[in-house]
Amino acid sequence: MRLTAYTDYALRTLMYLATHRDRLVTISEIADVHGISKNHLMKVVHQLGVSGMVETVRGRNGGLRLNHEPAEINIGDVVRTTETDFQMAECFDPSGNTCLYSPACALKDVLHSATDAYLGILDGVTLASLIKRSRPGKKAPATIRMHPRVKKEKASDDTPER
Repeated sequence: MRLTAYTDYALRTLMYLATHRDRLVTISEIADVHGISKNHLMKVVHQLGVSGMVETVRGRNGGLRLNHEPAEINIGDVVRTTETDFQMAECFDPSGNTCLYSPACALKDVLHSATDAYLGILDGVTLASLIKRSRPGKKAPATIRMHPRVKKEKASDDTPER
């Protein structure tokens, strides 16, 4: 299973907000740090706001912040909120199923179990656990530090070829 870019951006946004709890963060800031589309991120943030995970503050000095403690935000819930399709094969949709093997196929059960296991693992993870990671040989977890991507400048047409 592969997460959509939408879910990836939602998770990145939540992680960024969790590591910047001391202030409001703008959509532009998150987009710049991750090198992603501001317009696409606006849609993601809107849904995170509607779901109650993120508080959006409007106005000149507005921005975003987590609406809950990172330990209260379950990654399985985030993925279920942002992903629209967990149907791994045609046979998962009874209205569009034309597979001849479906009545006696064991693959459907295996894929269903795999999806349940995948989501089960995500259900055991919180946002707090994503922003903390253990270093080998160290007892205290280290906080993830996020730095803006460095934009590469395009080579000018005047550059001689080698």
